Amino acid sequence: MKRTVRTLLIAAAIAPAPLAAMAEGEKYILVSHAPDSDSWWNTIKNGIALAGEQMDVEVEYRNPPTGDIADMARIIEQATASGPNGIITTLADFDVLKAPIMDAVASGVDVIIMNTGSAEQAREVGALMYVGQPEYDAGFAAGQRAKDDGIGSFLCVNHAIQQPTLAERCQGFADGLGVELGSSMLDSGADPSEIKNRVQAYLSANPDTDAVLTLGPVSADPTLLALDEIGLAGDIYFGTFDLGEEIVKAIKSGVIEWGIDQQPFLQAYLPVVIMTNYHRYGVLPGNNINAGPGFVTAEGLEKVEEFAGEYR
Repeated sequence: MKRTVRTLLIAAAIAPAPLAAMAEGEKYILVSHAPDSDSWWNTIKNGIALAGEQMDVEVEYRNPPTGDIADMARIIEQATASGPNGIITTLADFDVLKAPIMDAVASGVDVIIMNTGSAEQAREVGALMYVGQPEYDAGFAAGQRAKDDGIGSFLCVNHAIQQPTLAERCQGFADGLGVELGSSMLDSGADPSEIKNRVQAYLSANPDTDAVLTLGPVSADPTLLALDEIGLAGDIYFGTFDLGEEIVKAIKSGVIEWGIDQQPFLQAYLPVVIMTNYHRYGVLPGNNINAGPGFVTAEGLEKVEEFAGEYR
């Protein structure tokens, strides 16, 4: 018996440290396509901050200040060169970003695709998985909902025409309605004054438009002002992607019918938790994760209103 105990003690003394202890000092970098002006990404920043604190890892947020995708590609290259344990990145333009992402994977850096892109694209670039909202599917579901509400024509206000994934939202909405997208997608730019003016000009030239679809707070907030100025606030069917303080107020007042919640908090929080556990314990979910779409209406706004712009 004594010999058995002694053998066990010796084995324990020379056993390797647990994986968690060996993985101290993990660093992850989240790279987004968002310009500095897009406040919607504050929720993403809050998500990675909380995940980093809870998992006791360092998580850094990087983005192209103007939203330039070529600049984003360079940021991914720089992130890879810095030797992090992993990179979490959006895939806003597959053709531009696939090479630097595949280079990161080839160099031994694990990657998770979040927010934009798709499960198929994530697999093609060699990423561990995808966490986000299938954009076309979300647009299609919104279009079907609007069709059920009697909508037959619409304006889609696209504030980032250079990002193919946003156009997928507009196309999906048109297909859900069963109409051609055609000239219904407006290249509004990201400047609030320009968005307001271009929305007003479009609706003036197309007075029979049944509905307005915006693709996030960047386009929704100025569109709210535009509709208010021309007396259409509350009189024209209005749906939007994403949430924000002004969007939540407009849903509550009945000016916006619904907001599509893709749960950005989960898109940021989950990849950090998943990748940390993968590196520490070798565990990984067997499926990609769809964080959206979910429709937020005036009913059940309590939690959304409380955390809008922070965790919702």
